[in-house]
Amino acid sequence: MAAVSLLVFGLYFPRHRRRDLVVAYLGVNVGVVAVASSLSAGGADTGLGLGLALFGVLSIIRLRSTELDQHEVAYYFSALALGILGAVDTDQVWRSVGLMAMVLLALYVGDHPRLLRKYRHQVMVLDAALPDHAALVAHLEQTLGARVHKATVQRVDMVNETTVVDVRYHSAPGPRGGGGGQTHALATRP
Repeated sequence: MAAVSLLVFGLYFPRHRRRDLVVAYLGVNVGVVAVASSLSAGGADTGLGLGLALFGVLSIIRLRSTELDQHEVAYYFSALALGILGAVDTDQVWRSVGLMAMVLLALYVGDHPRLLRKYRHQVMVLDAALPDHAALVAHLEQTLGARVHKATVQRVDMVNETTVVDVRYHSAPGPRGGGGGQTHALATRP
């Protein structure tokens, strides 16, 4: 409970503020601890099979649930892993605690706001039909005032003169470059 509380209330919620996933992470963790504890009482041989089975079942459940961002999936499976680690009966408690600490440390570092903070991701609707990739990248770099690393066109509408593009870029400090026309960001993922 201490490890999942640290994961949820110390790492996830202060950084992402999604209250609905707090319940999901806590529920998954406590449920896994309860089920794994009762099943692992039969012997140490069930631990590995149980862990793999739980990961498989939750993968299937994930396909039927609302879409989660990749960092939310990482927290989800970390809550699952912490539950399995907490439930597996072992003679070496320090090993389980060490592995839990390793999971928490990986998420702390990998999801830290300062890590790669200038790299951004947006889905944008441009008010110009830009089928030429070089022209699209030049337009995006001018509009964003940033270096574009990848631009994936999702839709070009020649009639309404719009382009929907998924862009990954590195933001630069200072004033943004001026762009020709308006740009509407649909979704932003830092």
